[in-house]
Amino acid sequence: MAANRDLSEAQVNEFFTSLSNWGKWGQDDQLGALNYITPQKRSQAAALIQDGQAVSMSLPLATEPGPDNPTPVMHLMMQTGSREESSAAPIPYSADYFAIAPHGLANTHLDALCHVFHKGQMYNGYPSEDVGAKGAQNGAIDALKDGIVSRGVLIDIPRLKGKDWLEPGEEITPADLDQAEQAGGFRVESGDVLFVRTGRHARLKATGPWDSFNEGMAGLGAACLPWLHAREVAAMAGDGASDVLPSGYEKLLLPIHAVTIVAMGLHLIDNCDLETVAQACAQRSRWTFLSVIAPLVLVKGTASPVNPLAVF
Repeated sequence: MAANRDLSEAQVNEFFTSLSNWGKWGQDDQLGALNYITPQKRSQAAALIQDGQAVSMSLPLATEPGPDNPTPVMHLMMQTGSREESSAAPIPYSADYFAIAPHGLANTHLDALCHVFHKGQMYNGYPSEDVGAKGAQNGAIDALKDGIVSRGVLIDIPRLKGKDWLEPGEEITPADLDQAEQAGGFRVESGDVLFVRTGRHARLKATGPWDSFNEGMAGLGAACLPWLHAREVAAMAGDGASDVLPSGYEKLLLPIHAVTIVAMGLHLIDNCDLETVAQACAQRSRWTFLSVIAPLVLVKGTASPVNPLAVF
């Protein structure tokens, strides 16, 4: 299959029809591809636990501004343990307040199915007007209140290519995904949560921050979309935005986001920190684990910050 820049924008737009899961789980479905995760799948995933080590795949909430963080998380202390000059005794407890705009390239977050529209519609044909000033009537994040528990699979593309990270704008192809499976001795299966490492945070640590939207970011090319659909991936996570940036398309700027969320009903987790889990996998020569992702129950919300866990 050709790389995404060899696919015309019209060909990619055809994926909204050819890869559509609309109606597959009923006209009122709110879960999309998460329906691939059966109770049996969860039990099989739990059986993967061997040594019991748990690894977080979340970045710290981004409270400082930066090239990829124009809207930092607001963290305020409401009460502290400091003795105030006007107080006879210190306040006997502490408390804080935070506010977050979860979308973007700074915070680890789970996109709800109401996050992206195409031609005035979102997943399962719901109209974009269902998302209003009071939130989303359909496809909202609170539909996932029971969490995402399944087999997690890590595809580590820099390791496959023998380097520490992919460069901004470097594209992951279906052939890369196939080769990673062959090298790791696994196969992505129905109901899996797929984690794709580009080495974004290893590069960030070594070279410093950059403006990903303008300077580029490694990620999946649009040609990977049929691969994801055929494998019946339940959810997908990456250390960036999943999409390669720039995508190469004038109007469809984020084709992975658009087609997976709108057509497939595939929830995406953006901006994971996959460095520690990649080390844990490499130490064990094992690329599968129990994956647990629990979003906040924000009724009618379009996203939630999350702390994805891998349990070995």
